[in-house]
Amino acid sequence: MTPSLPTDTTLLHLLWLASPALPVGGFSYSEGLEAAVDAGVVHDEASAGDWLLSQLELVQARAELVVAAGAHAATLACDDARLGALNAWVLHTRETSESLQQAQQMGRSLLVWLQGLVPGAPVLPLLQALRPAPTWPVVMGAAAASRGAALEPALQAIAFGWAENLMQAAVRCVPLGQTAGQRLLARLVQAIPAAVATARAAPEPMAFAPMLGVHGARHETQYSRLFRS
Repeated sequence: MTPSLPTDTTLLHLLWLASPALPVGGFSYSEGLEAAVDAGVVHDEASAGDWLLSQLELVQARAELVVAAGAHAATLACDDARLGALNAWVLHTRETSESLQQAQQMGRSLLVWLQGLVPGAPVLPLLQALRPAPTWPVVMGAAAASRGAALEPALQAIAFGWAENLMQAAVRCVPLGQTAGQRLLARLVQAIPAAVATARAAPEPMAFAPMLGVHGARHETQYSRLFRS
């Protein structure tokens, strides 16, 4: 007897959502990493891993994933006021013009992707109403909720997608070999559960990563660049 195929495709949708191949332009941003390479702060596999682990703990765990978790809950509740407050927080706490541009451009692009996938989702009008644009972590949380994902696996997928994308940025700009990139990704994967736990326990997002802001600002006038941030 042939076994029946599973009907729950939530995991597949999470893998899809986490993929750096998603057409939202994430591959074109290094989130300050390229500037850290230019400054000599990041120069090999170990220093790239240290930089990205710090970013996971200081930015993803305390800000981005917290916003995504809030957007996930607000989407399930159809709470437009909460989505608006979270989006405004992201817009007001971006320290550089490049990071603000990234949050808005990737948010818009992800919303277009979501509209094509679930055109009748109740959250779509709420996201479309956000001005001047829906931001990346808000739309990511909303997309995960709209695809039926529970909060913890959703945050794990979001964190992994970020980690894989930044690992690939490190491979290109440090530069690193592919095997070194996979070792770097393994370090990040080990730290993701703790980052997700921190995000879930946080009552509100918090923005404080001064050196990331400094390197991000330097990137805006960097002479030679591969990435947009």
